[in-house]
Amino acid sequence: MARINLLPWREQLREERKQRFLVTLVGVLVLGAGVVFLGGQLLNGAIEQQDARNNFIRSEIAVLDSRIKEISELKTRRQQLLERMKIIQDLQGNRPIIGRIFDQLARTLPDGVYFTSIKMTGKNIAILGAAESNNRVSNLMRNLDSSDWLELPNLSQVKATTAGALDQANVFQLSVQQTQPQVEVVEGDKK
Repeated sequence: MARINLLPWREQLREERKQRFLVTLVGVLVLGAGVVFLGGQLLNGAIEQQDARNNFIRSEIAVLDSRIKEISELKTRRQQLLERMKIIQDLQGNRPIIGRIFDQLARTLPDGVYFTSIKMTGKNIAILGAAESNNRVSNLMRNLDSSDWLELPNLSQVKATTAGALDQANVFQLSVQQTQPQVEVVEGDKK
């Protein structure tokens, strides 16, 4: 029987397997390192792209914020202009009323009474004047109360003064409220 020594052949096979294993291991490590490197590059590219998008959005938000600020400023200017227009329209609408008030003051003034000062604050009219007697002041107050444009006369004070040996006058101070007469609607006019 022939003697065959199989040990060196097995050793050689083990060495080949070990080398293949080491080559495969190095290949897998190189491949793994390449995959990790490429993955890192892809992630860095995605992060840079997202940063660029975020910067673009921030710049657009800044533009929109400036536009919103401009719009709010325009709204406040518009509101101020509307308020001014309303004031002007109110003044235009109330312009003939002061003429009516002066007309009513002249019509209600009895003989022997004159005004020295008239001051209008809002709808309140303060009147300073002089009269020959207290009865003339009473007539003035009745006339003011019966006027359509004036109401609620309120006498604040009356003082008797003597200007000379024969002249005697009663200086008075009163206030009255300005009003507008009510317009009556006739039923026959509605159609």
